Amino acid sequence: MKSTIFIINPQAKNGYCKKVWKKVERVLQNEKISYSASWTEYSGHAGKLARSYAEQASGQRLCIIAVGGDGTLHEVVNGAAMYPNVTVGFIPGGSGNDFSRGFGIPKDPVAALFAILKGTDHETVRTDVGMIRHTGENATYFINNMGAGFDAQISEKVNRSKIKGLLNRLSLGKFVYVLFLIKELFVYRCSALEIEIDGKKQSFDSAWFVTVSNQPFYGGGMKISPDANPFDGILNLTVVHNISKVKLLFVFTSVFKGKHVAFKEVAVLQGKTIRIFSSHPIPAHADGEPLGCTPLTVSVCGNAIPVILKKQEEVKEMNSK
Repeated sequence: MKSTIFIINPQAKNGYCKKVWKKVERVLQNEKISYSASWTEYSGHAGKLARSYAEQASGQRLCIIAVGGDGTLHEVVNGAAMYPNVTVGFIPGGSGNDFSRGFGIPKDPVAALFAILKGTDHETVRTDVGMIRHTGENATYFINNMGAGFDAQISEKVNRSKIKGLLNRLSLGKFVYVLFLIKELFVYRCSALEIEIDGKKQSFDSAWFVTVSNQPFYGGGMKISPDANPFDGILNLTVVHNISKVKLLFVFTSVFKGKHVAFKEVAVLQGKTIRIFSSHPIPAHADGEPLGCTPLTVSVCGNAIPVILKKQEEVKEMNSK
């Protein structure tokens, strides 16, 4: 029999996730469903909890449900990535929730719970993940996307900002990324990038950023990579380069609908193994979480993690719209 464990981040969306969990817990109790629950106490704790539970399962089937934002899920994925007996689920309780958008998870937490519990309309699907390696460091996995450059700097500023909490309380959390985008636009220093994709090198002068995507969405709903598919064994790249600050703003105003790919300064590429070098070290992120700096190597891990989702066909159809 599969055990079910919920890992809840009480700090997600400035504490709103506590209310989310109360709704979920009430349903679990009313339905008399057996489960265990743990609360995270610090950054990185969700990953440690997931790894600990996976080890304790000793190969027995285990379902770990992350309750929080994309950062919480990122930690759980990294904790569970090396354990094939672990299935991952997600109940959105954060401000960005890009995983929900890209993988067809209902926004409502109770609906998300029933999607997890229901076996007829939803299923366990093995999804791709990306793996990032630094020189001399362990692997970091991502399920949504990773990036290096301008977007990573924005993510770092957003995560450290007190304004994020204020906007979350006003239900305006999705605008915090746009706010810092405009602020950092005038201070960020572009770099030259050399990107090697499956052994073929490409160079970009004055690059703002490169994003490597497993699914279309990032940054709280931006459709950065419209064609990204988490089931195809391929990672999709978006490189923005040789573009003025003013025109970059136009690019970002079009990114929510995925129209930015029409700009000549936006390169759209894909591959399985990507090596990223820059003229000077630039910050990187994985699923919006700080990762260090370039250089780094990114590769796809096909069908790596079983995740409770809508059927693959439904997710593909939804992302094509």
